Amino acid sequence: MHAVGRHSLPHHPPLDGTNQSVIVYVTMNVAKRRALLDRADAVAAILNAWKMADHWLVGRYVIMPDHIHFFCAPVMLPGTPLNRWMEFWRATATRNWPRSDEKPIWQKDFFDRQLRSSESYRQKWLYVWRNPAVANICACPEDWPWQGELNVLHWHEPAT
Repeated sequence: MHAVGRHSLPHHPPLDGTNQSVIVYVTMNVAKRRALLDRADAVAAILNAWKMADHWLVGRYVIMPDHIHFFCAPVMLPGTPLNRWMEFWRATATRNWPRSDEKPIWQKDFFDRQLRSSESYRQKWLYVWRNPAVANICACPEDWPWQGELNVLHWHEPAT
């Protein structure tokens, strides 16, 4: 049972469209929205956890001080459910976290949305990429050091 006014977010399995990419947009918050992620050692723990959690590929990402935006895709379908993969990489990052006094690191839940078109992928990426400048923590998006792309996630549409 959930506390009054608190509900878990639904995490639907990705829909496998014939010959269409499965790319999921994810936002993950730090517990109590503490600004723990704006450091090279914290970013390294996250990136290493993503590399070890190889059932999904992380594409473009922006790591903000208190949350992360990223795009990911399953290595194969059907595959490991997104929520199990998220649990794995969060646990891996937490085990290797540089400052044990900051634990727990992550909120229990996360937001995810499967992208439906190449246009939504482009629009979401521009939103994510601009996030540090909109939050006034850097002058322009390209100045933010904690962004990148681990794997190129190509969008493929079915032939019509």
